[in-house]
Amino acid sequence: MLAGVLYDPADPELVAKRARAGSLTRRLEAGDAQTLRELFGSVGLEVEIVPPFFCDYGSNIFVGSRVFMNTGCVILDCARVDIGDDVKFGPGVHLYPATHPLDPATRRAGLELAAPVIIGSDVWLGGGTIVCAGVHIGSGTTVGAGSVVVRDLPAGVVAAGNPCRVVRRLDGDDPGQSD
Repeated sequence: MLAGVLYDPADPELVAKRARAGSLTRRLEAGDAQTLRELFGSVGLEVEIVPPFFCDYGSNIFVGSRVFMNTGCVILDCARVDIGDDVKFGPGVHLYPATHPLDPATRRAGLELAAPVIIGSDVWLGGGTIVCAGVHIGSGTTVGAGSVVVRDLPAGVVAAGNPCRVVRRLDGDDPGQSD
């Protein structure tokens, strides 16, 4: 699964790992701060996740410091997910490293695929953003609400839409204008 090859999500080991993640996310909703350290592969300082939050495994999620995820975020971490420092997720942001084969017979067999998602530091993902399998979002980038990111985004841009595209480059002199 983590190598990006077909895998069977019904494998007993994967089912057990998803059950563990479900238990831990319920503890997170109950306000147990230590839960993030048990759930994620690694987690930096000052990380806040507003419940509800859902992930498949948790152990494939690596989060930097000063990260904020608003309510309703979903990370289907069938592949590694790296989130840099000082990243902000609006409500309902979804990261989808999981994907499915294009061949119908392979899908019917119950096999899936996954590819890593990498979010650089100082990224802001607006509410309702969806980031698809294999996408890398460069540091300092802002993604507008409701965007569907299907390709890599460079560092230091504002991007929006479905499919998401670069709207403009940031020059560092932006006084905090909301896009």
